[in-house]
Amino acid sequence: MKSQAKSLHVLLALETIQTVVKKQDLKRIKLKEIPVELTEKLACFVSIHLLDGSLRGCIGTIDPRENNLFFEIISNSVSAATRDTRFLPIKKAELDELEISVDVLSKPFLVEDIKTLDPEKFGVIVSDGQFSRGVLLPALEGIETVEKQIEIARKKAGLTHVDSSDLSIYAFTSTRYY
Repeated sequence: MKSQAKSLHVLLALETIQTVVKKQDLKRIKLKEIPVELTEKLACFVSIHLLDGSLRGCIGTIDPRENNLFFEIISNSVSAATRDTRFLPIKKAELDELEISVDVLSKPFLVEDIKTLDPEKFGVIVSDGQFSRGVLLPALEGIETVEKQIEIARKKAGLTHVDSSDLSIYAFTSTRYY
């Protein structure tokens, strides 16, 4: 992979993706000593892009599902590489053409006024309070207004037909690792 991984987060994601694409056993990664920086229980997204910047896979969690960030990154890396329904699973021949980033999310908070949001700083979650939630990470290229960010999250959740007053908007910050 061409990515110049500098963080433990991305190094773990890269190793996981290479291992799963080559159909090797993930146990050797899971049995490693967990770095102290990855012991907290946090949600994350793993994004895979091609060298031209186009998206190749992105899967994450809004609420952590694993016991720590180490296992959260492994789980989301496997899913981003093999289970993103928008793409076919990544093949061995593509491994040198990928760039990976890992976004570690803060705990979401309810937004009282969208005027307090900034799409460069905050990601958003749009929810109907029942089963549907759409999420959009912060600082995404081409997303320059909160309204556009919320519109995309609503579309992802299938909530474009629902009145805005019936929806809840949550925000979170994210630290992006390369």
